[in-house]
Amino acid sequence: MSKKLVCLLLAFVMVFALCACRSTQPAEDPAGENETQTPVDGEATADYKIGIITGTVSQGEEEYQAAQNMLKEFGSEKIVTATYPDNFSTETEATIAQVVGLAADPDVKAIVFVQAVPGAAAAIDKVRETRPDMLFVCGVCAEDPAVIASKADICMLADEISQGTAVIEQAKKQGAETFVHISFARHLSYATIAARRELFQKTCEELGIEYVEATAPDPTGDAGVSGAQQWIIENVPEYVKQYGVNTAFFSTNCAMQEPLIRTVAEQKAIFPQQCCPSPYHGYPAALGIDVSGHEGDVQYMLDAITEKVAEYGNTGRMSTWGTPVNMLMVEAGVDYAIEFCEGRTNGAYDEEVFFNCVRNVGGEGVQIQAYEDPSVGTVENFYMILCPFYDF
Repeated sequence: MSKKLVCLLLAFVMVFALCACRSTQPAEDPAGENETQTPVDGEATADYKIGIITGTVSQGEEEYQAAQNMLKEFGSEKIVTATYPDNFSTETEATIAQVVGLAADPDVKAIVFVQAVPGAAAAIDKVRETRPDMLFVCGVCAEDPAVIASKADICMLADEISQGTAVIEQAKKQGAETFVHISFARHLSYATIAARRELFQKTCEELGIEYVEATAPDPTGDAGVSGAQQWIIENVPEYVKQYGVNTAFFSTNCAMQEPLIRTVAEQKAIFPQQCCPSPYHGYPAALGIDVSGHEGDVQYMLDAITEKVAEYGNTGRMSTWGTPVNMLMVEAGVDYAIEFCEGRTNGAYDEEVFFNCVRNVGGEGVQIQAYEDPSVGTVENFYMILCPFYDF
């Protein structure tokens, strides 16, 4: 046999051996080393990141801390965070730039935006120019519901419409004879805040409570946050002096909650809930509660607030929701984004999976319903969230 023929035969045998070793079935892997791993202790293994954009501590500490909790739980390999500017109403370009900055990382597959301040819709449009498949979950939406819902995949808002009845009923239960609504022109231009205000007035009339409209400085205006907070400190005692201690107060702005809670407690007036109801919103700083080491312990915070309110001699006249709503939106938004990124949703909008994510965070008592827009009807991907009250 010639050398050439021997070489050909050897080559044929080697090719045959290689082909025979390749099964059409996956190779056995008793140790499980090559299997796709499911997330363990919040550590997903898929190749993706989730961006979270929130306000700073001065505008909304609750959602900021929720984002930091997510970063701590899942790590910087899975979570990236950013904040929008305090003066977001006049710095929309900066807000857009922050969102675009998150999307510039090709590994970021989803962005959770809480609070979705004015400029969120434009930011989503800008991102979708280059990243059309980016998932957007938006909470505390400040823009027109129909508009933001047409841009984002899932939208959330504390049920401000139902609050128009629930807050007044809560205030009545706490002994309110007067209800002071504190806001400013920019907030009253928001559809849901305006609708809630009308229900406040109607429910007050039905329950025999005097409704009082109070106009405070806009924290994003010339006076800034400090000016708005000073207005609260100076004016709330005057309202109590005029209408008595059975006066309930409600402000539409996050930055006003801390001085409002403290002043109401000092005046022994009534405080049914914050604009973004949660035991973490305003109460800890207002009442001097040390949160260190208890950031995620809701029951600890509820108990601590109850004790402080009792020290002021105001038991039964202050309350909030037992579930931190802005934290709920961040955490449920991240959970939904994980389900989406890991292929466990039916597309970007999956109501059943979303509801499960919300109730896994907030409990079965959370009520969720689609927003009913007066002009366009039901906005299916814009959800209103209502949680039970907790009395201190």
